[in-house]
Amino acid sequence: MCRHVAFLGPATTLGEVLVAPEHGLYRQSWQPRHQRYGTVNADGFGVGWYAPGDPVPARYRRAGPIWADRSFADLARVVRTGAMLAAVRDATLAGADAEAATAPFADGPWLFSHNGAVGGWPESLGPLAARLPAAELLALEARNDSALVWALVLRRLRAGDGPDRALAGTVADVAAAAPASRLNLLLTDGATIAATTWGDTLWYLAGPGRRTVVASEPYDDDPRWREVPDRTVLTATPADVSLSPLEEPAL
Repeated sequence: MCRHVAFLGPATTLGEVLVAPEHGLYRQSWQPRHQRYGTVNADGFGVGWYAPGDPVPARYRRAGPIWADRSFADLARVVRTGAMLAAVRDATLAGADAEAATAPFADGPWLFSHNGAVGGWPESLGPLAARLPAAELLALEARNDSALVWALVLRRLRAGDGPDRALAGTVADVAAAAPASRLNLLLTDGATIAATTWGDTLWYLAGPGRRTVVASEPYDDDPRWREVPDRTVLTATPADVSLSPLEEPAL
């Protein structure tokens, strides 16, 4: 169910992170090495990135597979950034929302991705959805589980939660309502990365030169990659990575 990656560090091209590595996100779209659910991520892709001096990220999303998009090849070759978040999608359920259902979702400075699936969707999250104001439900980009999970995260961010607490609180709420869910969430504002592991894989690479990558799986065989334990929330900057355990929800 999807692969995603976030990067913080010295400015580089999209392609250097997503395409050039031997096992980068581009190749993970058809040949992931650590994906536990699904085998091909061809139901859409997206990338968001930050330009110098602009806190609001740009996005490029498409409903088809990343390898079939020649325009993306040009973008990846020339667009440079010090922060990005990208995903390739294996849809939980077929739908009509096309690229609107594809990560990254965005609001203000935030980019968000969900690797996983909500168990019992959509009935299981009815009570949580009912807590959101009607205007926020009507503003959902798509009618899939990831879009609603993003709305729940965004609600917490707007209430003042830090990114790690917003993700952890959302995971607790969704896991309590839908215990069979897989909830690997990824969030950035271009300065920090927050992520959760809940049912799928997550790794990070803290390289030299204040460079940090957080990804569903390693994009190369660098021995510095570290796997994040399940039921963990990660917070990262270009200089530091911290891990904290996530508590099981009270059912």
